[in-house]
Amino acid sequence: MIDGRHLDRVGRQVTLRPVDDDNWRAVADVAPRDDQRRFVAALGARYLLLSMRSEVWTSLAVYADETVVGHVMWGVDDDGSHWVGGMLIDAAEQERGVGRATVQTLAPWLAARPGNPPVRLSYHPDNTRAAALYTSLGFRPTGDWDDEELIAQQTPVDHEVVATTRCAE
Repeated sequence: MIDGRHLDRVGRQVTLRPVDDDNWRAVADVAPRDDQRRFVAALGARYLLLSMRSEVWTSLAVYADETVVGHVMWGVDDDGSHWVGGMLIDAAEQERGVGRATVQTLAPWLAARPGNPPVRLSYHPDNTRAAALYTSLGFRPTGDWDDEELIAQQTPVDHEVVATTRCAE
């Protein structure tokens, strides 16, 4: 379990846990709001399959207290950078700060891995909500693109700030 001690806005502890025999169905059923489906998968199942079929990605269940509320994955690129990907918070759980707490939990954990790798993610430039969230957490566009998504990187100084800040949103 990865626990950055971050709470969502309703006071629930947000943790990241391996996908296992007990939670995989709940993770697979996670679905975003309809208006987000042009930016993310329609169900968590797609990301689970991607992580099962790829050696790059590892899926994690996002929990708020003891309830599965989302999916996120992490991976390591050929250059050694570590990536946050496939973040999907269930539509019924949005607007509670779960996405923020998820990134606040995962990014410092990735940055603290051997070699203190850079932490990156990507998002579609039309996804203004994601852009605002990631910018507020210290991710800055690198100028590079992955398909139609802008790549952003968090600096090591930002990791320290993010790791010690309680989720306010």
